[in-house]
Amino acid sequence: MTEAKTLLLEQVRKYHHEAASRSAFVPGTTPVLPSGAVLDEDDRAGLVEAALDMKIAAGARCLRFEREFARTLGIRKAHLTNSGSSANLLALAALTSRQLGDERLVPGDEVITVAAGFPTTINPIFQNGLVPVFVDVDLGTYNTTAERVEAAIGPRTRAVMIAHALGNPFPAQDIARICADHDLFLIEDNCDAVGSLHKGALTGTFGDFATVSFYPAHHLTMGEGGCVLTPNLAFARIVESLRDWGRDCWCEPGEDNRCQKRFGYQLGELPHGYDHKYTFSHVGYNLKATDLQAALGLTQLRKLPEFGAARRRNWRRLREGLDGVPGLLMPSAAPDSDPSWFGFVLTVLPEAPYERAELVSFLESRRIGTRLLFAGNITRHPAYLDLRYRVAGPLTNSDIITERTFWVGVYPGLTDEMLNYVIASIREFATRPRHR
Repeated sequence: MTEAKTLLLEQVRKYHHEAASRSAFVPGTTPVLPSGAVLDEDDRAGLVEAALDMKIAAGARCLRFEREFARTLGIRKAHLTNSGSSANLLALAALTSRQLGDERLVPGDEVITVAAGFPTTINPIFQNGLVPVFVDVDLGTYNTTAERVEAAIGPRTRAVMIAHALGNPFPAQDIARICADHDLFLIEDNCDAVGSLHKGALTGTFGDFATVSFYPAHHLTMGEGGCVLTPNLAFARIVESLRDWGRDCWCEPGEDNRCQKRFGYQLGELPHGYDHKYTFSHVGYNLKATDLQAALGLTQLRKLPEFGAARRRNWRRLREGLDGVPGLLMPSAAPDSDPSWFGFVLTVLPEAPYERAELVSFLESRRIGTRLLFAGNITRHPAYLDLRYRVAGPLTNSDIITERTFWVGVYPGLTDEMLNYVIASIREFATRPRHR
């Protein structure tokens, strides 16, 4: 590192401390956000250093992050993308590749998923000409069950694609066994659950693919960004091809002939020796990330254990502080799990003397941010009314979620003062006298 760069980065760190000084928390004035990025001087310096190096496309930092993130989660291969939504798209699209032969998914095949999910877990099913099979979830954990998944399997079912709800693991081990017994692929949407444990293993390690988001709301951030992880090298090559325009070549950016056969292939109906860098084996996309994003990801990755501990601590504080509040169903961790929580989810019970909208409005008026549990029952949204899907069993709880459920934040940027304010506000609203 040059002396000029060293001095500049020292100034960047100094600037961070001046710019990041926090004002005292003022209840009702200071926003209590449901989610957000927690950034320190290392993050700022890492971004600036990458900018000084003019690393503006995918390069060495992306490769380094992919290796370190895969190693952190104990998965063989990771590929960075421009978003978690793109990661979901790539994971499912990979299963339609002709390179899988008779095993590939074809239009009309079914993929089991939950109705109470985020659209980008579900959209890739439609976008690849496949048919979602929607199952319900349990209240409290907000995950589906292995029994519901197994009962939903039909003659054309080929895969299962489910997210761990707000960091709370679905029964991944049991569902992975069902998938193995029925020759189904399993995609774990791990975007909300990086660092969560199920039966002693990290979520994202049970399926054929796992996906992650690095949007600022998530456990780690790159601003925007995502990742596809897989233990299967053949799947990894397909993901890489689909992400990188669909090209067949696996040389990294700036490499011209690592395979020593750049002009030695004959593929498709091309002439022998056609440049492998311009040979395309998939109808692909350009969904790559940049080294600027990866630079932030690398500094964030070191803090994953700290962030997970804070999320667990904040969730416990809310759970203990809100225990016994009338009219509210408290959340619970899935059996045999240690979630790295994404949010603290509450459902207004039918017997409550108030509606969700009243409680949410009260909290928002106090600058306490709330969010709904994503789409609720997604089949009720206008985008999906005319699309082809199958429903396996009643979606009773998904409808309850649509009408009565919301969540508040547990992310590491929340202080004890903020959490105490959230607890006091919910208790005040739920216990105040009402006349009907």
